[in-house]
Amino acid sequence: MKKSVVLLALYFCMGSLWAQNLSVADSIAKDTTSNLTFNYKQLIIPGVLIGYGLVGLESDQLKSFNSEIREEVQEHIDDKTTVDDFGQWAPAASVFALDALGIKAKHNLRDRAVLFTTSFTIMSVTVFSLKSITKVQRPDGTSFNSFPSGHTATAFAGAELLYQEYKDQSVWYGIAGYAVATGTGLFRVYNNRHWFTDIAAGAGIGILSTKIAYWINPWLTNVLFNGKSRENKSSAFIMPFYDGKMAGVSFAKTF
Repeated sequence: MKKSVVLLALYFCMGSLWAQNLSVADSIAKDTTSNLTFNYKQLIIPGVLIGYGLVGLESDQLKSFNSEIREEVQEHIDDKTTVDDFGQWAPAASVFALDALGIKAKHNLRDRAVLFTTSFTIMSVTVFSLKSITKVQRPDGTSFNSFPSGHTATAFAGAELLYQEYKDQSVWYGIAGYAVATGTGLFRVYNNRHWFTDIAAGAGIGILSTKIAYWINPWLTNVLFNGKSRENKSSAFIMPFYDGKMAGVSFAKTF
């Protein structure tokens, strides 16, 4: 039991470090109210996470580490939880909820909807492509689509979006989002649905997907709206999603 507690504490600490390091990486780039300029140093954190997960596909040492974590966690679990199914969407939902409550986001509703749609499209395509290619068996043996963790990728994509939109208000919004995302990943391990390498790769994919969305947003806005950034026209965005367990539609509209 003691070892399990130490391991879980270590994972939460890693999540906190990911959130704190983002501010360091992003400060290197020139940040404006319309976009984040590309800088290769912003690739370090998601690159390390994705790389760790990919190496874990073939590394006997990391596979053994995955098994040790699973055994330690499962040994002391009585009941599973569904908090990860809902927690994965909390950071992204907060991006729109906070602005509705009067806490001003960096971008208007239309642009946030575009950023959200772009990020989650990139993330979803990447996750489901890798799942179909790698065919890693889940820890509970139910299927062969464990790598990477879609729940974790969803949560971290939303956490990065939350961080970028509200870091000028307070960095704590982003830290809170990353804490929820980290918890989502941990609960995927707790529920015996993913290996640790799965959630590491999912976190990296989620972060990188949102960063890419911000990098290409000026070009995409120009293509979709002829460079117009004002909210003086009504517009709506519909984004379907499916994470292998739940399906739904995200909707945003400006007036």
